[in-house]
Amino acid sequence: MLLSIRFLILTISLLTSLASARDVPPNLQNLYTKLLKQKSCKHPLASGFYSTEDGPNTYSYCGDHLSDFQILYIRGRGRGRLANMDVDCDGVQGGAGDDGRCSIGASPDYQGTTAFQDMVAAYNVSGVRDLNTYVHPYVVFGNEVEENDNDLKEWNVFDPRTYLVEPLSVMAVVCDGGSKLVYGVWGDTNGDDGEKSMVGEASLALATACGGREMRGSNGIDEEDVLYLAFTGLEAVPGKKGAKWDAGSFEEFERSIEGLGDQLIQRIAADGKASGTVKISWGLMIWMFVALVGGHLGVYRT
Repeated sequence: MLLSIRFLILTISLLTSLASARDVPPNLQNLYTKLLKQKSCKHPLASGFYSTEDGPNTYSYCGDHLSDFQILYIRGRGRGRLANMDVDCDGVQGGAGDDGRCSIGASPDYQGTTAFQDMVAAYNVSGVRDLNTYVHPYVVFGNEVEENDNDLKEWNVFDPRTYLVEPLSVMAVVCDGGSKLVYGVWGDTNGDDGEKSMVGEASLALATACGGREMRGSNGIDEEDVLYLAFTGLEAVPGKKGAKWDAGSFEEFERSIEGLGDQLIQRIAADGKASGTVKISWGLMIWMFVALVGGHLGVYRT
């Protein structure tokens, strides 16, 4: 009887693990391998970011495949350096799935809301006022400072919307040494609440899918082998009806965006290779000009 119970527990754990992430398709695996072999980003969109508090500021938002695959990603300088994964506990507390691993005290830089809380609330989904770190696999992407914060003149900033990445759009995350693919959404930004401008952070739900149940607000993934892929264009946004924002679990939410995620990664060539030359279209140039003139750059935390 005891053996049967142990077998049942092991089976449930295995099934949960399998449901938490999927195999990486060949085209994405080829891109991942190619990026690991590169020494640096050829076309950085913004540089000077930190992956750890005591590490170098050699991390960039990379646009090497902005033109050919319409993707942005984070990478460091040196072979094998992509990004790590700290755990972000921002947003709803005490909601679905809350097991205390991301309680307010577990995260030193906890914020009561995520950057796009107003957009989530505007979907007007019953019971959903913001993202839930236990349920929604969101990525922290982009760096910003508060208005009139003159103490942070050296703080490096980056707004992904400058390159047509939309808030709450689907992102793809390759983790666990390139063996897992998890779909999430761009749901938060790196604020100026620390001493340095950091990159490499995601919700507890996403971190758990990549690293297991030991993930918590104070414990993430140290290995810099995580690839965060953001996709440009409105077609990457699931919107109110394209995702189950009121899901009760990570698995339920991720299944709701799986189809869109599968569609988006088809942008990547089969061999994961392309010219590497960024050719900015006239449409993108005009949009960027309008954004600059209109004051769209800069602060976008709500």
